[in-house]
Amino acid sequence: MDLFNFDPATVFSFLLTLFRVSLVLFTLPFFGGQFVPPTVKAALCLVLALALWPQLSFPGASFPSNLWTIALMLLGELTLGLILSLVVQFLFAAVQTGGAIMGFQMGFSMVSIVDPMTGGSETATSYFLYMITLLTFLALNGHLVLLAGLAQTFEIIPPGGLYITPALASRLLGFSTQIFLLAIKIAAPVLVAVLMIDLTLALVSRVAPQMNVLTLGFPVKIGVGFLFLGLVFTYLARYVGDFIANLGPAYTALLGLASRP
Repeated sequence: MDLFNFDPATVFSFLLTLFRVSLVLFTLPFFGGQFVPPTVKAALCLVLALALWPQLSFPGASFPSNLWTIALMLLGELTLGLILSLVVQFLFAAVQTGGAIMGFQMGFSMVSIVDPMTGGSETATSYFLYMITLLTFLALNGHLVLLAGLAQTFEIIPPGGLYITPALASRLLGFSTQIFLLAIKIAAPVLVAVLMIDLTLALVSRVAPQMNVLTLGFPVKIGVGFLFLGLVFTYLARYVGDFIANLGPAYTALLGLASRP
């Protein structure tokens, strides 16, 4: 067997597949997180490229002929991965925002935890809700939907064929507007409950001025806040399930808007 008798078009076809898989996968949540070792990422990208290449490969003739065109193609592949990642990141941003609002109302604003995904500090309730949402997303096979979205890109967008259209930008902005709406929906039960506690404590302070309302208020707020936080889990699990069910059609619509007009 002559190992040097290979077809350059076959090599270029595999490189195009490897570029698409590696650049898109590195930007997706969970797969491209900072807590995943680089060697694991590289091995995962190589395995996925070898698995997808026989079925979802690009023709070798699509490989750019000069360095400038190759750089533009790689930039387009990276942008494609960011577009797919943003849709999911909006969900987790909304959950973290809602958790931060809860923590502020419950008195946890000074208790911060370092997020290993981003390296930033977050409130305890924000990180707690984020981890619950992450585990729910994985339990409902959301990561498989992300891989299915990666496979869809091979069928809709060729190498270097990404177009940032006004319709695509408008759709992404539409997803971003859901951050604050979902955050308020998540934090609403705790906000209302803590507001009622504050009103009750205000009345108690008027009736019994000798009572130390501040000392009494902190444990009551925390206890009631955690009680209603547990009730939020059911709503959050249903919302994540509906989000995953609609994620595939959302990816199809976005990729259609980003393809060649």
